[in-house]
Amino acid sequence: MVTKPAHSYRFPDARGFYGEFGGAYIPEMLYRNVEELRSRYLEIMEDEDFRRMFRLLLSDYAGRPTPLYRAERLSLKYGATIFLKREDLCHTGAHKINNCIGQILLAEKLGKKRIIAETGAGQHGVATATVCALKGLECVVYMGAKDVERQAPNVARMKMLGAKVVPVTGGSQTLKDATNEAIRDWISHPEDTHYIIGSVVGPHPYPDMVARFQSVISEEMKIQLQEQTGRSKPDYVIACVGGGSNAAGAFYHFLEEEQVKLIAVEAAGEGIHSGRSAATTQLGTKGILHGSKSLVMQTSEGQVVEPHSISAGLDYPGIGPLHAHLFQTGRAQFLYATDDEALAAAFELAELEGIIPALETAHALHALRLLHFRKEDVVVICLSGRGDKDLATYIRHLDKKQTGETIRKR
Repeated sequence: MVTKPAHSYRFPDARGFYGEFGGAYIPEMLYRNVEELRSRYLEIMEDEDFRRMFRLLLSDYAGRPTPLYRAERLSLKYGATIFLKREDLCHTGAHKINNCIGQILLAEKLGKKRIIAETGAGQHGVATATVCALKGLECVVYMGAKDVERQAPNVARMKMLGAKVVPVTGGSQTLKDATNEAIRDWISHPEDTHYIIGSVVGPHPYPDMVARFQSVISEEMKIQLQEQTGRSKPDYVIACVGGGSNAAGAFYHFLEEEQVKLIAVEAAGEGIHSGRSAATTQLGTKGILHGSKSLVMQTSEGQVVEPHSISAGLDYPGIGPLHAHLFQTGRAQFLYATDDEALAAAFELAELEGIIPALETAHALHALRLLHFRKEDVVVICLSGRGDKDLATYIRHLDKKQTGETIRKR
């Protein structure tokens, strides 16, 4: 864990703001829940016993540290030294388990017996169900009905782990709507329930708390880079951003290192101006969503615009307040990838390195085609999740891809 210096990108102020983004904009009925968490989370997280158990579970249960893999064929193609931070090799198949281990230990300290969560791609839901099984706690996961259909393998995993999966049929039936339902549940069960938010979104202290739990990603990167290259700082760190927890973790220990270029890649869906996109920094304006002030895709009247992405985990109409601050200040560069570009990047990684990435991660990989590297540059991409959950989508596009290749050969 880390303590707070003055003037830092990493930490919000006492009210939970990163610059002008963040805070806790919550109904009175949620005040008790959020205030209990806000008043105790740092004390709990900085306790030596808590830290010891968190590290022990990250190591012996989640399988950390994850490898920092030098991707030779990818490096050759793009003219730089490219490393992949292999979060896909974590237990449950993504970075989400880091935060869930931290929050389940925190929930125990708070005396909570029931856990709720929201999920889009299903990875956070699986990670939450996993830690609830580990600790013997009741688990309810809210998931948009559209995501239940397109992420069926993860739904089955959650149920096998003992979780109750609740399909949400309102709105766009995706991550935003699942989050709304989870918040309603939390309001109705303030005494015994802890809400494990899966990203750096929501009211303070969630963005700060989740970023701290995920910071193990960049903490390991520095050590591994030093061992492999003789330097602890890369030239670039690249990660996909929806809400932004994997990016927050990958950027965290480099936020104050101005020479490290931070690249965030959002989902442009069918195109920025297609009306079916999720690229919040390109389309969003300042607004309140799920308890914090950030950049939000919304109409001039403040109504949330339904997002679209082929990847369920990026199908969200906002970004976390830390990322909004990084965008506004220019500390991070925000790029975007369309559905088709993400698919192309996923197939490329599979063919060049024998790794099938999650569709979310595939968006980050597309940045390699947009950036211009020097031969001596060291680039780290956060490979946030594995592609098992997206195989149905990949299969649908595989025939199309192979047909296109046959036509080009002719």
